[in-house]
Amino acid sequence: MTQTEINLEIVVPTHTRYLRLIGNIAEQLARELQDYAGDREILAYHLNLVLTEAIANAIQHADQDDAHKMVRVIIHLEDKNLCIQVYDQGKGFDLAEVSCPGPEELCERGRGIFFIRTIMDSVDYHKTEGGNVLEMRKKLA
Repeated sequence: MTQTEINLEIVVPTHTRYLRLIGNIAEQLARELQDYAGDREILAYHLNLVLTEAIANAIQHADQDDAHKMVRVIIHLEDKNLCIQVYDQGKGFDLAEVSCPGPEELCERGRGIFFIRTIMDSVDYHKTEGGNVLEMRKKLA
C-alpha cells in the first residue's frame, strides 16, 4: 500500500505579490524531500520556476480586478511522483496552440509554458467546473 508523502494546498488571491511566497515554498519542499538522490538545489530552482511561471500565467489570464478570484495550488507527492496542479478562474487557453519560441525570439514574455514543458515530464491543461487547471507531473526517481 502506498502512502502519500506530501499533500499541500495553497490558495491565494490573484495578485503577483504572492509569486515569491509560492516559489519559496516550492524550493523548500525540494530541499526537504527524503530519499531524493538528485541535486536538490537544481530541483529547488526548477520547482520555483515552474510554479512561479504557472501562477503568473494564471494571474495574468484571470481577472485581476476581481478580488474574489483566487489561484489554488495543490502539490501532491506519492511514491516519488510529483503532481502540481494550478487552478485558476480565468478564461483559459488551448495548451496545444502554445508553440515553442525560437532562438531568435528573445522576448521576456511567452516562455513560461516552454520552461514548464521542458522541466516537467507531462503537462496538461483543461477546464474544470470552476475554471481551469494546469497539471504538471515529474518523476523524482
